[in-house]
Amino acid sequence: MTQKEMFGEAVWIEPSEPMSFSVMRAVFNIGDKFDRVTLKAVGLGFFHAYVNGEEVNDSAFLPLNTDFEARENYPSGEQLFGHRLIVPVFDVTDKVRIGENILAIHFGGGWYTWHGAPFGNAKVIYQIEVESGGRITRFVSSEKDSFAKSFVSEYSLTCLEKHDYRLLEEKAFDGIGYEGELAPAAAAKPVDTNYVFSDCPGDRITEEIKPELINQYEKDSIPCKVYDAGKNISALPVIKIEAAAGETVTLVFSEEKTADNKPDERFVHRQTFIAVSDGKQRLVSPLFTWFAFRFVEVSGDAELVSVGFVHSDIEVSSAFESDCDALNWLYKAYINTQLSNTHAGIPSDCPHIERRGYTGDGQLTCQAAMTVLDAKEFYHKWIDDISDCQDVLTGHVQYTAPYVRSGGGPGAWGCAVVEVPYRYYKEYGDIEPAKRLYPQMLRYFDYLEEHSYNDIVVSDKAGEWCLGDWCTLEPTSLPAGFVNNYYYVKSMKRVIELAGLIGRKDDVPALEQKIDARLKATAAAYFNTWDQNYIGNIQGANAFALDIGLGSEWTKNFLVAYYKKLGQYDTGICGTDVVTKVLFDIGEGDVAVDLLLGDRTFAGWMKAGFTTLSEYWLNSTRDRSHSHPMFGSVVTYFFERLLGITQEADSAGYEKLVIAPFIPSRSNSFSGSRKLPCGTVSASYDRDPENKDTVRAKIVLPEGKTALFRYKDTEMTLTEGTNQFDFKV
Repeated sequence: MTQKEMFGEAVWIEPSEPMSFSVMRAVFNIGDKFDRVTLKAVGLGFFHAYVNGEEVNDSAFLPLNTDFEARENYPSGEQLFGHRLIVPVFDVTDKVRIGENILAIHFGGGWYTWHGAPFGNAKVIYQIEVESGGRITRFVSSEKDSFAKSFVSEYSLTCLEKHDYRLLEEKAFDGIGYEGELAPAAAAKPVDTNYVFSDCPGDRITEEIKPELINQYEKDSIPCKVYDAGKNISALPVIKIEAAAGETVTLVFSEEKTADNKPDERFVHRQTFIAVSDGKQRLVSPLFTWFAFRFVEVSGDAELVSVGFVHSDIEVSSAFESDCDALNWLYKAYINTQLSNTHAGIPSDCPHIERRGYTGDGQLTCQAAMTVLDAKEFYHKWIDDISDCQDVLTGHVQYTAPYVRSGGGPGAWGCAVVEVPYRYYKEYGDIEPAKRLYPQMLRYFDYLEEHSYNDIVVSDKAGEWCLGDWCTLEPTSLPAGFVNNYYYVKSMKRVIELAGLIGRKDDVPALEQKIDARLKATAAAYFNTWDQNYIGNIQGANAFALDIGLGSEWTKNFLVAYYKKLGQYDTGICGTDVVTKVLFDIGEGDVAVDLLLGDRTFAGWMKAGFTTLSEYWLNSTRDRSHSHPMFGSVVTYFFERLLGITQEADSAGYEKLVIAPFIPSRSNSFSGSRKLPCGTVSASYDRDPENKDTVRAKIVLPEGKTALFRYKDTEMTLTEGTNQFDFKV
């Protein structure tokens, strides 16, 4: 949709005088009774809209983050595929009145104006539609509007927001005939983009937490209080200021505390919120950014009233519980981490340091997120972001979607253009996104061919990283070409499946030839014939090979023996997922569960008191993020393998539902549920306390749904409602 199609005669406007943050003011007059009044508005970066002093935003951090328009700081020589601006629509019927009304839009910081890679300057556009008896009257942004200065005085998207309440003029938001200092509006550069609507949920506070006061002291004669929110989250703090006019209150956020209950500077990541008092008692909170933390230091005459867990409004649509504490911890910690990394419509790597939609992290965790969360519309939007971030000229897929200059690699990152729409199809039964991106998938394969030598992916774009696996327990030893060939082959197999569903079967022979060539090249380059291992079986190498059809029985045996002896992961973000999957695939689920309970990895984080998943395993000396979801991909197997809620290989959207559990020897009881397109399916398994070889199962299926139950040689049909039975293990 063009700007005119979306906003009619409205124009983009900005202050005629320089203002870092500002409040746009417009007066509109409704002359008669009305049936409905709607507001379409976009402030760039983030914005808050008010009608007659009442905020109308139903979400925080609007507009949703996209590749808004073409800009200069793309990779050299690249032209991205598409640009979108998602336009929110608000029903303001209950906020307007007959006569004069005031619209105020407070805007400034956000991805559009982010100093790291700005698209342009802050600006705003709106259209108000008044419906009355079938007639529509429109009011639009124009140079007749005006701007007041904001009380937000300093800002950085990832780490800083400062409010000076001495500059706050509340009448600027709701006052007709406001007499404060105003700057006239000036026409701003239009945003050359595709204007669209979206069902992707925005950010909301889903949980209000009362923090615990754990320390009080003085620092440079300033009183300080330290609070514990109880868990590491992305949040909006609410503070009550009682300071005298001109005094400053400073909040510092950290993921860890020191032994003397102060914020650990190593995990602050520069995150700071500052409020300068105007002498009035106020409840205040950040407006244009969130912070990621568990512990908060409040310096000055104020107290932390609450902490609001803020993230994309995605429902947790699953449950899991077992008699293994580490598995329960991992399920909860993954959800906590994944939700903390859903903001403005993208799945990020971390909610503080970078906040970027890495295609590597995102493709690893997309199935887990779709399993435990009701995330269909969220991922539908992110698939469009992946589509937009492909280079039209070469087919290169960026490391982040929307694009922000970052590091990554070819297959393990760029193959998100295949993996995310494919998983979306398998989970929800909706092939439309995969069908739409199918030509882009083939174009990316062309790119990988052009960056290969002897059928091994050996490079990415010149001057950029070419990673394979990442964040391994010890320094990464797996060759990047080996890992990226794995993702390339896996993606081609996905595309062959899709080709048969969308009428592109003629593409299959060429893809099969490429797969054959890649498998032969991988075996020739990395297979040790003398011991049947791939690259000495290091860091999950045998699992990567087995998962794409390579290796022998010896390769499998060496993989199992190695991890039985090691008892924990030595892998990175890619290998952790692959090793877990393959061990379940080859009937070695007990070994997989032992790894999940390993003391130096997941169980180690639990014992260290973490409430989220970290960027690095415990052996790392790097003081980095404690909120990275990428290792949480393994939570998929809690549902798909342990609970056994899965589907036939030729099924999508769980049309052909199968319940095929794995009963680990280390567990006597586990249960859970997840929401499928057909409804919620639950399963529980309990060993008979007197006969450990007998398991009591309870499977509950939605109305009208049947499923096949499979366990070793046992197979039976389950029907809607509750199915209870015993089986032997």
